[in-house]
Amino acid sequence: MTNQKLVASSYAPDDVTILLQDVRGRVPILDTAEREKLNQSGVHYSEMLPLEYVPSTEYLKIYYDILHSQGEQTAQATINLAEKLVERKGLENITLVSLARAGTPIGILLKRYLEQTYKIIIPHYTISIIRGKGIDKAAMKTILEQHSAKSIVFVDGWIGKGAINRVLKEAVKELNVPDLSPELAVLSDPASETTLYGTTEDFLIPSSCLNSTISGLISRTVHLKTMTDDELHGAIYYQENEDSDLSLEFLTEIESYFSKLQPQTTTAPVNTDMKGLDEVHKIAKEFHVKDINKIKPSLGETIRVLLRRVPDVILIRLDANPNIIAPILQLAKEKNIPIQEYPLQKYNACGIIKDVADL
Repeated sequence: MTNQKLVASSYAPDDVTILLQDVRGRVPILDTAEREKLNQSGVHYSEMLPLEYVPSTEYLKIYYDILHSQGEQTAQATINLAEKLVERKGLENITLVSLARAGTPIGILLKRYLEQTYKIIIPHYTISIIRGKGIDKAAMKTILEQHSAKSIVFVDGWIGKGAINRVLKEAVKELNVPDLSPELAVLSDPASETTLYGTTEDFLIPSSCLNSTISGLISRTVHLKTMTDDELHGAIYYQENEDSDLSLEFLTEIESYFSKLQPQTTTAPVNTDMKGLDEVHKIAKEFHVKDINKIKPSLGETIRVLLRRVPDVILIRLDANPNIIAPILQLAKEKNIPIQEYPLQKYNACGIIKDVADL
């Protein structure tokens, strides 16, 4: 990490060590349509950054409604997952490694709960993993120099169809480090891809509703063609958005429920005879989508599509709770994206990305 300036964040150093280098000025920041065209023409999504969505007043109001209505469930899922980690690893053998960006606030919540409950210190790092480019090898080298591989737990917010799980498994296999587990720990796993989940329900984690302003003001991670394996992956810090930062407020709100809740036995996955990927292939066939990477199932992934990509259509489960799909309906309205009811089984929503030929 010689001569690599680490990216800043609005998180406290005690909450997380961010192993990302500052690449401001080295990466293009493009509007959504231009970025989508480049992405589908072969330019990797990690070699450019999107313009950050500026939430409307109405959307922010919906976010706060979600924060208050889903806060307790988010805390409960955090507690359930944290207790699973204690059971699996033991109190003295947990090192949290969250996947930037969505995993970072979840890793902080896990760390805060474990430290408050058991009066111990839990190391927590956040690193980059990128579909098509793999895990940040330099960051992993730094962590493994200080902690045992057996103690490492990779953390993310939720699992959509399991794409990052597969990238992580390949990355760990390539690292070839004994006792390093590729199993991903998440709050929500409707796809039935991991045993380390807080719930299998596709519920709306409030932090999925926004971008950098709920993720420590850090951008999506970047890996430029000029970067080597000895370099950390990159990101930028949105200092210009400091007045709109909700990152610490989100953590404080969820943390306020910890003392009021007890761990719950998590239920078995819904529709255990099928995985989320099975449903994705069914959707791909019905909607004539050749590349399943253009299908983004789960509430969190659907919101991501609306915030960062150019959707063709948004599918909504027939009996979806109106409260949890409110952010999706608002973003679709603002961006003039059609909504279609669909008999989803594993998920409450799914986004389908528009083909570049139609842009």
